[in-house]
Amino acid sequence: MKEKTTGMVRLSFDPANPPKLTSAQKKQLRALKGREIDYSDIPPQRGVKWTRPGALVPVGNKKQITVRLDADVLEFFRKTGSRYQSRINAALREYMKAHEKAS
Repeated sequence: MKEKTTGMVRLSFDPANPPKLTSAQKKQLRALKGREIDYSDIPPQRGVKWTRPGALVPVGNKKQITVRLDADVLEFFRKTGSRYQSRINAALREYMKAHEKAS
């Protein structure tokens, strides 16, 4: 039986055995020291506190549905890693709570 590949590459880092840097890589690293980070392309986050979702909600509390999301929205959440669907659910829950308070 053929194994299905996900295209995901997993890397690990052993602090006891770090990779050797070339002299060019060391030079690039030294050039970064003291440089300010450019945050100009990041939109401002006012009054928003993003956290990891809490404990998993029991399966009995979940309903399986089909929902259509914009491709860029879905890609954004997928890039955040596994359990991205839980993060989408958490974002929707925050929206729901904000609108419940407004009512």
